Amino acid sequence: MPKIKTNRGAAKRFRKTASGGFKCSHSHRRHILTKKTTKRKRQLRNTGAIHASDVKSATRLLPYV
Repeated sequence: MPKIKTNRGAAKRFRKTASGGFKCSHSHRRHILTKKTTKRKRQLRNTGAIHASDVKSATRLLPYV
């Protein structure tokens, strides 16, 4: 049986957590930051977790992580 290729786009976006979930960074923090509030920008710094319904898809994309 051949090896499964890792999806490189997903590998750059997601990291596996110890409990088996996936963490990712937030969007909307690249440009046009002047109109966004300081609170909003500060909260976008932290990593978020992908939704439980998407974990199965991410596991398929990242088989060896």
